[in-house]
Amino acid sequence: MSRLGSEIGRLRKELGITQKQLAKLVGVSEGFIADVESGKRILNEDLVKKFSRALRGEVGKLELYEAEENKPEPDANVVKVVEKPVQDIWNDALAGILMPVPVYRYKMDKSVDTKQLPIIHNKVEGFPKDKLFYLIIEDNDMSGFRIIKDDLALVYSTHDIDKDGIYFVDYKGKRTVRQIKDIGNGKLLLVSNGARLVTDTIYRKDLNVLGRLIRLEIML
Repeated sequence: MSRLGSEIGRLRKELGITQKQLAKLVGVSEGFIADVESGKRILNEDLVKKFSRALRGEVGKLELYEAEENKPEPDANVVKVVEKPVQDIWNDALAGILMPVPVYRYKMDKSVDTKQLPIIHNKVEGFPKDKLFYLIIEDNDMSGFRIIKDDLALVYSTHDIDKDGIYFVDYKGKRTVRQIKDIGNGKLLLVSNGARLVTDTIYRKDLNVLGRLIRLEIML
């Protein structure tokens, strides 16, 4: 088995890209990707360049072929590669595909950590890549929605309100997470559900929406 296929498969998995997605980026079939990763296909220079562009890496600059007893003799279509430190290759490649998303507590005065997410078509999770952050849930006010303290929520930074979404908000000087329902006439219903369901009717002008929760990562 060639190390080229193995390393392509490894990088693809680290980036969270499926074989089908990679096939679409390279312009080949999903079965072709499976054959490459299993070592059944040897890539020519043109295909190596396509994989490099798709993975934003330097695939062709690694010494990726293992010596094998029954390995066919190289021909004109087999790319010749030169050695480069593996870690340098991955650092270069991942810098172009993964984005560090900051992790905040409610105060948001400074980032306490970062998490890497893949950039696909210049977006992260389908949203503009500069509009996302992670939020550490600090209370159990939304436990009825299965959102509890120390869970990690991916948040899209926005001041707009969609129908019945769950939002990170600032209300009366307190930052918290609430479901918001627009009840018309400039009024909103703030919903929490900890030990019991609690609703507050407020005016839209009194609420500062900081972001909409789009995904929850449960801490086990």
